[in-house]
Amino acid sequence: MSYREKITDLYNMMGQGKMLDAFDKYYGENVIMEEVGEDQKVGKALNRAREEQFMAAIEDFHGMGVDAITADEGAGITMVEGWMDASIKGMGRIMMKQVAVQKWEGDFIVHEKFYHK
Repeated sequence: MSYREKITDLYNMMGQGKMLDAFDKYYGENVIMEEVGEDQKVGKALNRAREEQFMAAIEDFHGMGVDAITADEGAGITMVEGWMDASIKGMGRIMMKQVAVQKWEGDFIVHEKFYHK
């Protein structure tokens, strides 16, 4: 399976409400995740816990989509431009737009950086 196929599958799983299943399937044990301007978070367990916290904060999920996906198969890099529409506890309904850049090693994402507004 190509990196483009893997990242497409990951986002398809997320769109079906299988966010944690997608995380478990595609993220490496020592994954580093970061948002621009914040400290890196290292390790699958820590980052999965952060995903669980985010999902627990969602009061209502209104949808998500992907505007663009690209992959550099030789370098093991994928990039996804997407959006999510959700109601978040204490914040109300928000539209999140971001670009995520993933570095892959074999079948797993080892680094992911988020650029969002």
